[in-house]
Amino acid sequence: MTIRHLMLTSALTLVAAPAFAACPLATVADPMGLTSAYPQQFELEEFQTGAACELEFSENPAIGDLNGRILGNDALPAVAERLPAEALVVMPYDTIGQYGGVITGLSKATESGTSDLLSVRHVNFVRYTDDLQTVVPNIAKAWSWNDDFTELTISLRAGHKWSDGAPFTAADVEFWMNDIILNPDVYEKTPDRWLFAGEPVKVEAVDDVTVKMTFPVPTPGILNRFAVDFGQPFQPKHFLGQFMPKYNEGAEALAQEYGFENAAAAVDFYYGGSDWKDVPSPLLKDADKAAAIGRAVVPTLESYIVVDETSEGRKLVANPYFHMVDTAGNQLPYISEIVETYVGDKEVQNLKVMNGEVVWKQQAVFLEDFPLLKDNEAKGNYTIQFAPTLGENVFFSFNRTHKDEVLREIFNDIRFNRAMSLAMNRDEINEIVYLGQGTPMQGVPAEPKTVSFIDDETLTKDIAYDVDGAKALLAEMGLTDADGDGTLERPDGKPLVIRLVYSSQGVPVKMMELIRDYWSAVGVRIDVKEVTSDEYRASGNNNDLDLTTWKYDGNAGPTISQDVTVFVPPFGDFFNPGTGFEWASWKKTDGAEGIEPPADILKLWDLSEQFLQVQFGSEESDAIGAEIVKIHTDNMLKIGTVGDIVAPFLYRNDLQNVKPITSKTYDFYWTYPYRPQQWWLAQ
Repeated sequence: MTIRHLMLTSALTLVAAPAFAACPLATVADPMGLTSAYPQQFELEEFQTGAACELEFSENPAIGDLNGRILGNDALPAVAERLPAEALVVMPYDTIGQYGGVITGLSKATESGTSDLLSVRHVNFVRYTDDLQTVVPNIAKAWSWNDDFTELTISLRAGHKWSDGAPFTAADVEFWMNDIILNPDVYEKTPDRWLFAGEPVKVEAVDDVTVKMTFPVPTPGILNRFAVDFGQPFQPKHFLGQFMPKYNEGAEALAQEYGFENAAAAVDFYYGGSDWKDVPSPLLKDADKAAAIGRAVVPTLESYIVVDETSEGRKLVANPYFHMVDTAGNQLPYISEIVETYVGDKEVQNLKVMNGEVVWKQQAVFLEDFPLLKDNEAKGNYTIQFAPTLGENVFFSFNRTHKDEVLREIFNDIRFNRAMSLAMNRDEINEIVYLGQGTPMQGVPAEPKTVSFIDDETLTKDIAYDVDGAKALLAEMGLTDADGDGTLERPDGKPLVIRLVYSSQGVPVKMMELIRDYWSAVGVRIDVKEVTSDEYRASGNNNDLDLTTWKYDGNAGPTISQDVTVFVPPFGDFFNPGTGFEWASWKKTDGAEGIEPPADILKLWDLSEQFLQVQFGSEESDAIGAEIVKIHTDNMLKIGTVGDIVAPFLYRNDLQNVKPITSKTYDFYWTYPYRPQQWWLAQ
């Protein structure tokens, strides 16, 4: 007979014991004996069973007022009705937090340097934990593969809701692929990143909480994309679908009622033709039109939603329907708001940090600024620390398909690229720019710390400082200084002048000045110009730059296992353009446009497809990766500078539950592995 039965049947016992005890306030620092299938988090049922308790949910006392600032949202139901039936329970790092406060941060413009703060609110199907090795659930509750990695089944959370309270279901995932990615009104051509061996993935909503993705070829790395990528494979069908004739017979009339030319223009107004969330929001495009429609931005699953944007910055408030709670049942996030200010000038950015105006900052904080910021820690009440980096090796990539045929011929000569590499004093760059913390290193298309197919010989190729060797290679090409002015002449007699256009978001300013002096010393005159990242990207993607320069982001193991953008022309994406745009055009148009690539460059497309279709880290994967790297380095497609560096990040001292980050890197999407929803501000 059970104890409970004895209590119920005993005539002497009139009061029954409660079925559950209070839930333990477990944290990472003190898990209170609880264990879970995935580190630092539980599924709700898993937590309640393991702790023999039933969570009672609580909310931010200001959530009603915050919700009132979300254009179009109705009054809120109780918090238990807003959370999924299968909420995700997270253990805070150190303490159960307090509600309130504002995360203040800086970026350079609406699309420049914003991914730092975007990552604070980011969600996707899955994410990496802070060890940067383990993939864990987030929006998805679970997933499974078939034997050959062509069919991925994803289980969503029952009762999950968009930020406006509408149900989020598998239909929103199916809608994202079939009605956004494959919609010619949105994308004239399906984005390459969502094609696999040239074919799209098939996405099917099996039921409300089950999505099946069927790939045309084995695609074992796709979960890594969902774990690190800015692109979110779900869109709110209930909102965007109203502007699509497929779902609403009156879509065209509705769009015209709101002042759009047609329904497709209304979708573009909100979606922006991009998975990238921080394109200028409708509030910045036309706040009056957004107000007339009654929706400032599309509903989101993220922890914060944009409620205001001007040319000076954007403001966000906590999502009242966010799917996470802590072990006390408090709905996350703890912090009520994010205020992002656009500051283009680095000196003004540093001043705001030193004045204590910035709660969190890691993107575009460079080692060259560390001494200044360290000296002002106490004044600004912040902490600045070093973190290891991935993909921070700054590269220089000469334009192999330049519009100027003479420069194109020069840039395609491997001797020129070798000369420019030998002319760099990387030891001096390391000391001046990186405070001696890095390692001189050649550029490679895979982060050496995350793969096993790159050897030391490759990393040290042509990195010795050798001015005489550089001059000899240039002379061997027939480049001479006939008039004795210190600048070599091109074959057509014009001075060899190269424009080095850069953005300080991507590269340290001091390095650009050093490179100018190194290359000028061997007869190649360099004109340096700093521009905004928007201007730099626009020029780069229009094939208007003599060379591109940025950090090697996008080349860490998890990224290249599912996205080989860095392997093939133009060896980068819109945000980090590389070289060979006309090679890429030739490939895309089957030779109808552009410039035919050399034979070894052509191989890269086939090799990259093979690389995606095998298990990352296997012997086969490493063999293919080594061949890709050899083609890159033999052609010196990107000349590297210094790798294996550390880089600063900083936070104000009132920010709690901050753990030293394992790596400062875009490749794991900045803060995403560190669960910033459980940050809180000491009041």
